[in-house]
Amino acid sequence: MPLDANGRPTPDTMRGVIPYLNFAGRAGEAADFYARAFDATDLGRMPLEGQPGAYMHVQVEINGGSLMMTDHMSPDGLPASAPMAGGHLQLVVDDGRRWWERAVAAGCTVVEPYAMQFWGDEWGLLADPFGVVWGVLQEGSAPAR
Repeated sequence: MPLDANGRPTPDTMRGVIPYLNFAGRAGEAADFYARAFDATDLGRMPLEGQPGAYMHVQVEINGGSLMMTDHMSPDGLPASAPMAGGHLQLVVDDGRRWWERAVAAGCTVVEPYAMQFWGDEWGLLADPFGVVWGVLQEGSAPAR
């Protein structure tokens, strides 16, 4: 259970490096999409005062880890650009094909097809409708180098 008795995220979902992305007015929409695409659990939303439908903070749990989101504007009051520029978020899962197909059915687009890779894992890249790129990786049986 990703929430404790007080409705706060459990310590297990608050460890490691937690990405915190700016969705410039679409954080709630992104959280809803991630529930469909990546089986995300909504851990809570804090609205931005005076901005209906916008959030100061949204947190979801995906595959045992957290993703934090916001709708904050840039210092000059303009919406931020895409949530990420360069890189991707990596999901290491036991059933990569199932995760891949669910994400594509929810509306992600294929960047690199999901397939067996030369290093011995099944892997592919997807882009979500918000500009975030996701890697889906199922570890293979090849020994690490």
